[in-house]
Amino acid sequence: MLHAQLPPPQTTPVQPPPPAPAQIRYPRINAPGPDDLLIRSVSQRVEGHIYFLRGSVAIETTEMLLRADEIDYNEETHYAEARGHVKYTSYERGEELEADRVEYQLNEQTGKFYNVRGISPPKVEYRPGLLMSQSPFQFQGAWAERLKDRYLLYDGFVTNCRLPKPWWTLNGPKFDIIPGDRALAYKPWFRVRRVPIFYTPVFYKALSEQPRKSGFLTPNIGNSSRRGKMIGAGYFWAMHRSYDFTYRTQWFTQRGFAHHMDFRGKPTQDSDFDTIFYGVNDKGLKLDNGQRIKQGGFLLTVMGKAKLPWRFDGRIELNYLSSFTFRQAFTESFNEAVFSEVRSVGFATRHWSTYSLTLFFDRLQNFQTTTEGDQITIRKLPAVVFQSRDRQIRRNLPIWVSLDSSAALARRTQPLFQTRKFVDRIDVAPRIMTALRWKEFHLLPAFSVRGTHYGSSVTEGQISGQGISRATHEFSLDLIAPALSKIYTAPRWLGDKMKHVIEPRAGFRDVGGIKDFTEFIRFDEMELVTNTREFDYSLTNRLLVKKGGSVNEVLSWQLWQKRYLNHDLGGAVSSQYRNVFITQTNMTAYAFFTAPRHYSPVISVFRANPRPNISAEWRSDYDPVRERVTNSSLLGSFRHEKYFISAGHNHVRSVPQLSPNSNQFLGILGWGNSSERGWSIGFQSVYDFRVGIMQFATTQASFNSDCCGISFQYRRFSFGTRNENQFRVAFAIANIGSFGTLRSQERVF
Repeated sequence: MLHAQLPPPQTTPVQPPPPAPAQIRYPRINAPGPDDLLIRSVSQRVEGHIYFLRGSVAIETTEMLLRADEIDYNEETHYAEARGHVKYTSYERGEELEADRVEYQLNEQTGKFYNVRGISPPKVEYRPGLLMSQSPFQFQGAWAERLKDRYLLYDGFVTNCRLPKPWWTLNGPKFDIIPGDRALAYKPWFRVRRVPIFYTPVFYKALSEQPRKSGFLTPNIGNSSRRGKMIGAGYFWAMHRSYDFTYRTQWFTQRGFAHHMDFRGKPTQDSDFDTIFYGVNDKGLKLDNGQRIKQGGFLLTVMGKAKLPWRFDGRIELNYLSSFTFRQAFTESFNEAVFSEVRSVGFATRHWSTYSLTLFFDRLQNFQTTTEGDQITIRKLPAVVFQSRDRQIRRNLPIWVSLDSSAALARRTQPLFQTRKFVDRIDVAPRIMTALRWKEFHLLPAFSVRGTHYGSSVTEGQISGQGISRATHEFSLDLIAPALSKIYTAPRWLGDKMKHVIEPRAGFRDVGGIKDFTEFIRFDEMELVTNTREFDYSLTNRLLVKKGGSVNEVLSWQLWQKRYLNHDLGGAVSSQYRNVFITQTNMTAYAFFTAPRHYSPVISVFRANPRPNISAEWRSDYDPVRERVTNSSLLGSFRHEKYFISAGHNHVRSVPQLSPNSNQFLGILGWGNSSERGWSIGFQSVYDFRVGIMQFATTQASFNSDCCGISFQYRRFSFGTRNENQFRVAFAIANIGSFGTLRSQERVF
């Protein structure tokens, strides 16, 4: 609001224009009422219905404020013409415009702005991978029109960068903008530092809360040493308010076309699905002798969830991979390239009281090598599981009972053998337990029996149609001793008080009833149960620190080992093949049985988190039989302001019967913050010491301005038959999106 110095401003109530359609209004202090129109000026002259207003003029309603050096206002037609330093403010959506001259119709909320400049509040969408900014959108043009809730800008540009030297602009002869809905640009050029980068006949940007509009996606380009130049484009189809379809294609000049399709839907409020297809029509990798090796294929993923009748919840995730060679050749993720499993699962489950009923199917495909057919496939379809978690028999009686039961038709296929299509497996396992306490000692005894029937078995190394049954029993006894603790004065940098706690624990387990471990076909962990009589004992040290009103664990170290009374696990241990048993998988992911033994490795887990920005974890297994650490996994991270570092080392010293040796290093080093202005630099690598090769490396440099950001990335793949260099780039516009070949999930930070 402008105030005149001399003479004092005159305020004249006049007949307001007819009310506009209802809009969203934001409360203002000292705002005029809905039926008021206020005029302020240094001087006023009235001729009939026309007001000639001069000097710091302001016309204000509940919807807008129009200010200028001079305004001529017709009270009868509600027409105003403003000249000289004209400023227009819309209180409905927050737009602010400046112009040399404005012709405005107050009752219709329409007008023309000449030599216009303006700003509009940003629509900030907090989405992962989207660059955020509070900078408003700015626009300039030869002239503009307002048609109620719509703006037309001619011969101008828009940007959300600071003027007068914006990083980027979208220049065009005509812009059609509906704030809060959408923006259209006709024949625009996208410029970076005034350099033309991209042209399109029509550019569309949704501004609504839930933008859904069919249209072409921004093209992308890139380069690869194995695929050649990469050029891509796509189309988004908003089929329905509940369904959409996205198609992207990318042309690799040396390999052919890649296709990506994504069909999503939400049929009901309690259900949704997402179907993704990715495939490559590969011309083949050209060798030095001119021959080509085709590595094409496809990947199909279907995910969904729904509320089903009878209070069942359903979920599904289907994954199909045509070949492991295709994954290694065309995936953009190192972790995915070295992961050889493909799993599909779907289930419908219902829970009530202490019971649950689940109907499901499961398909696990494990590729052993890239050789066609060298894979293991395990399928369970259909299958049903009925369970009852621990349930107390009587309120005053410390006895709990539970039940696990399942039935399934299973199949296993692999190069050396395959079962018939449907092998029935039925399993029932009731369990009873109690809890005894004396002072601070807790004793937890439990007993269970398990009966399992298989429709097929293994006889002399061959699959047989002869069924087999087993009845096992298990007794377990866990002893939890009282913890020993002592409180100390903590160092100042760590906290106020420090508490050292020692937690001892021991247990006994006896499983029997399995006559011949080799007769059972391996479908899952149920077939890994063996006869055993074992003790286990562990000791955990914890260091707790109290600072202010919070208590945090800054250090812990657990040691755990088992003592086997029957050293061959009832004859299950064999020296001819890899041995994997439940007694081992409960402790560590690394197999250690190559022959009968009395002791397991000593499992050590060390964790440290002395400060919120410092963490470390070291897991290792020391094998007393081999008298060495057989595997070690070390991971640590540190962050300070803009600096961050994360490093990991995995070392396996095994024997060929169990698993191949490995010695790999993973490192991430960086400086900067991807959400702040300025430079950010990061480096990530995976190095294999055994072969002396950097299997994967990524270097990324990014720069963010107040309104946009640009990222460059170099990637290196070197594993199996893949030896590839990639160059990727992405340009991001704050609150809008990005285009290029560098996706958010592939960034270092």
